[in-house]
Amino acid sequence: MTTGDTNDVRVAQSLTFAPGTIVVMDRGYLDYAFYQRCTDTGVWFVTRARTNMIYDVIERRPGPSRGAVLADEVIRLTSPHAAERCTAPLRQITIWDEAQQRELVFLTNLHHLGASTVAAIDKERWQIELFFKALKQHLKIKTFVGTSENAVQIQIWTALIAMLLLRYLQLKSTWAWSLSNLSAMLRFNLLTYRELWAWLDAPFRVPLAEPQPTQLVLVP
Repeated sequence: MTTGDTNDVRVAQSLTFAPGTIVVMDRGYLDYAFYQRCTDTGVWFVTRARTNMIYDVIERRPGPSRGAVLADEVIRLTSPHAAERCTAPLRQITIWDEAQQRELVFLTNLHHLGASTVAAIDKERWQIELFFKALKQHLKIKTFVGTSENAVQIQIWTALIAMLLLRYLQLKSTWAWSLSNLSAMLRFNLLTYRELWAWLDAPFRVPLAEPQPTQLVLVP
């Protein structure tokens, strides 16, 4: 979930989830009332904590002496704006990201899973982010045509099929295609006649072909 579009925020606020669902959100989506609603309805959430968040630590949970987990705390939000909208105690987990050499702080209402598991859940969200980034870059999808659940699913499945076809062509070709170059060149050649498999292996040597005229036979 991201901010920046009022309609996106309204849609997100209207979503309902079955108890036991884990919702993973971008740090840009901040809604303390949503955190409370999730907790009240048995829905779990994981998000990145903001650096200017005001809170009191009410419990420090024990953790491994070694590893990436730096802190595992139960907190209560204390700023007037946040405390009015979210009264439930939340869990704040601090992880050391060795690859980026930085601390990552997560906010969640998941109290029954290990701290490293919560961090892994957020890491999986990045795989979704990278997937949508690839769709936007390679398939030139900037916005969704429809925003209903059915419309979004249709567009995602269509994009997945297109992505799989591109990957298949890339793997079958002996030419060193990047996915972005292959998708761009296919767009440029949509209205040309070439032998596809030969063109994939030698895109700058296979000449244009003239389509053979086809005479339709009318059966009396």
